[in-house]
Amino acid sequence: MAQNRSASGAAQPVPSRDARAHSPVFHRNGPIITAHLCGLLSAAAGDVLEIGSGAGQHIAAFAAALPGLTWWPTEADPGRIPSIEAWRRHTRLANLRAPAILDAARTPWRPEPPGPPLGRGLTAIIAVNVVHISPWPATEGIIAGAAAHLASGGCLVLYGPFLRDDAPTAPSNAAFDAQLRARDPAWGLREISALDALAGANGLLPAGATEVPANNLILEFRKPG
Repeated sequence: MAQNRSASGAAQPVPSRDARAHSPVFHRNGPIITAHLCGLLSAAAGDVLEIGSGAGQHIAAFAAALPGLTWWPTEADPGRIPSIEAWRRHTRLANLRAPAILDAARTPWRPEPPGPPLGRGLTAIIAVNVVHISPWPATEGIIAGAAAHLASGGCLVLYGPFLRDDAPTAPSNAAFDAQLRARDPAWGLREISALDALAGANGLLPAGATEVPANNLILEFRKPG
């Protein structure tokens, strides 16, 4: 199936014959992230919220691999909701809930419809390829929301390309960062040190940085308890 590309060169979801969109990046990073989450959450129970579910493929794979958890997709763009719902209906997974609209930058979080059970404490919050293609206030909202809504011991997981103080930036990541900032000056790869500082200011602790292919990282932050 052909891929569409934005002006920045980033791969865009390709629609299928029904409402399901197919995101090309899922086939590159979906199995990697799923395997990591299986190692992290295989013994866990409770509810997991995804920020920026996009086409809906990632959370469908996560829910299939981890049936002991209840998965809640959310998306700030209402136009993506039909694809997420179509993937839910296609997979028929009992532990994959209907999507809600949620702008994570606006705190306190108010998903519509209410959807995720924010009041009882989430086991985990996942954001795949979100923080570099959104303004910094979105990252601030994600971390503040995680601090507010994770259960004690719960974790926030961020996937994507990041900048590290202790390592040179890969040429591909530097070029990608320039493309993003040309498209929107508020976008761009984030410094891990800035994320750690923001997490600490919200009472979250850095809990790991795992290198994965294509110069990406999986970052974990944990709520003490």
